Amino acid sequence: MIGTGQRGRNMAIRTKLVAGNWKMNGLREDGAALARALRDHAAAAGGKPGCEVLVCPPATLLSTVGGVLAGSGIALGGQDCHAAPKGAYTGDISAEMLADLGCTYVILGHSERRHGHGETNAVVRGKVAGAWRAGLVAILCVGETQAQRQAGEAVEIVSSQLAVSIPDAVTAASLVVAYEPVWAIGTGLTATIADIAGMHAEIRSRTPPGTRILYGGSVNPKNADAILGLPEVDGALVGGASLNADDFWAIMQSCPAR
Repeated sequence: MIGTGQRGRNMAIRTKLVAGNWKMNGLREDGAALARALRDHAAAAGGKPGCEVLVCPPATLLSTVGGVLAGSGIALGGQDCHAAPKGAYTGDISAEMLADLGCTYVILGHSERRHGHGETNAVVRGKVAGAWRAGLVAILCVGETQAQRQAGEAVEIVSSQLAVSIPDAVTAASLVVAYEPVWAIGTGLTATIADIAGMHAEIRSRTPPGTRILYGGSVNPKNADAILGLPEVDGALVGGASLNADDFWAIMQSCPAR
């Protein structure tokens, strides 16, 4: 357990991160247009936005989007990776392949992978290790279902996901945790400010000092100020709103200066 004083010292050195998860959306023309709009926003901000900005397009768009964003200051990330560096894994993509395309981050353990593809904590752990092997920062997603929260099991579920999904070699520089209550993803529902602050504090007590912890789950320009203003929240993992350049940039601008 990390004491309150230690948490306070760590908060001063954490840089906010706003990451856009495009999910399975966009053909090449769409992806290029969205990337250009984001590049223009970055240029208008003098190339120095108030926080770190990351976009995670589908694998088919990584090369296109990466080319458009080159030199913009906006980072590129993948949405998933296999645990192995290569092999007979039809349809999969390795962390090394993502790094080869210019990615510096990869989203892992998203609830849509855990529940839609049956990924266990052990599977996610292997992918996190694979990401680190390739030099990528792993954005580990954790979160409870509505039934689990109503049963009072939210902290237990998230703690278990953290304990099993994170390899022993973890450092604050190699890991970002994204708390995404499953019932708030794409539903328009958002956890209360008190719930977000409480869960982020729990996660912080179970991760290395300085680890960045994001909130995800229907983040939009209207609720971003309240969420990103919380001391325990180090940014946002944004889904639907990241497909609109103006909305995504508005969320980024909600990050308070540190």
